[in-house]
Amino acid sequence: MSISIKNISKSFNKTLALKDISFEVKEGELFGLIGPDGAGKTTLFRILTTLLFADEGKATVASFDVVKDYKNIRNCVGYMPGKFSLYQDLTVEENLEFFATIFGTSIEKNYDLIKDIYIQIEPFKNRRAGKLSGGMKQKLALCCALIHKPKVLFLDEPTTGVDPVSRKEFWEMLKRLQQKGITMLVSTPYMDEAALCDRIALIQNGKILEIETPQEIVKHYPKTIYNVCANNMYKLIENLNKYEHNYSVYPFGEFVHYTDQRTDFNPTDLKQYLEAENLENIQINKTEATVEDTFMELSKQ
Repeated sequence: MSISIKNISKSFNKTLALKDISFEVKEGELFGLIGPDGAGKTTLFRILTTLLFADEGKATVASFDVVKDYKNIRNCVGYMPGKFSLYQDLTVEENLEFFATIFGTSIEKNYDLIKDIYIQIEPFKNRRAGKLSGGMKQKLALCCALIHKPKVLFLDEPTTGVDPVSRKEFWEMLKRLQQKGITMLVSTPYMDEAALCDRIALIQNGKILEIETPQEIVKHYPKTIYNVCANNMYKLIENLNKYEHNYSVYPFGEFVHYTDQRTDFNPTDLKQYLEAENLENIQINKTEATVEDTFMELSKQ
C-alpha cells in the first residue's frame, strides 16, 4: 500500500479533530477525502506529511513510518496545502528553481513531469507569484510539489476558491499525473469532485462515515429521491420542511431533493399539498442519489 493509516486520533486541547481513522490508499490510486470545513482533513494531511504528531495510531507513507522515517517521507512526497504558501515576492521561475534546489534536482531533470502544467504558466514565468490569478497560483503550486518527482502527492483542498473552468482543468491534470504512476490523496469539500476519484472516504467531525468507490457509495442510499421545483424556491423549501411526511429536504441547484417517510409515497399527494400552499408550476420527478445525498444521510445517522 502507498498509504496506510491505522487508528489515528488527534485532539487539540478538548477539541477532537480525528477519531480512530483507518484506511489504505493503493499505489497509483487517486483517493479522495471528502468532507466540509472542520471535518479533520487538513489535520490528517499534516500528520501524514510529518508536520504534526498523532495522539494515537500509526501511519506509513511509501512504506515509511510517519514518525520514525520522517526525513525519508519528506524526500518522497509532494504536498500542496490548501492555502497558497509559495514565496509571493519571487517570480514563477524563481519559485520553481528554489524548490528544485531544495530537493537537489533541477527543472530540466523532471521537466517531463510538469511540462503539461508548466506550459500554461510559462508566459508568466517572470511575474511575481503574488500577482498571479487563483488558477495560475494553483498550477504553480502543483509544479513546485511535483518538481522532485514524488511517489505520493498530497493535495489539500486544491480547488477551493478557484473558478469552475480552472477546477475542471486541474482535475484533468491530476488524471494525467495518475497515468505516470503517482499516488494521490486529495481532500475537497466539493461533493461533485468525489466522482472523479477512484475511491473516496467521507469524513465528518473527525470520523470516517464510509469508504468506497463513488459509484458504490451512492448505491447505498436507502430511499427514493425526488427532484421538486416550483415558482418560489424559498416558499417551496419552507413548505416541504413543514410537510408532516418529509424525511429529508435539501436544496440542490434549481431543485430541492426530497425524500418521504412513507414506503407507499405518491407524488400526487405532495403536489396537492403544495398547491394548497399557493405554489405554482410544481414538478416532482424521481432522480438518482448523489455522493452529497449519501453524505447528508450518513451525517444524520
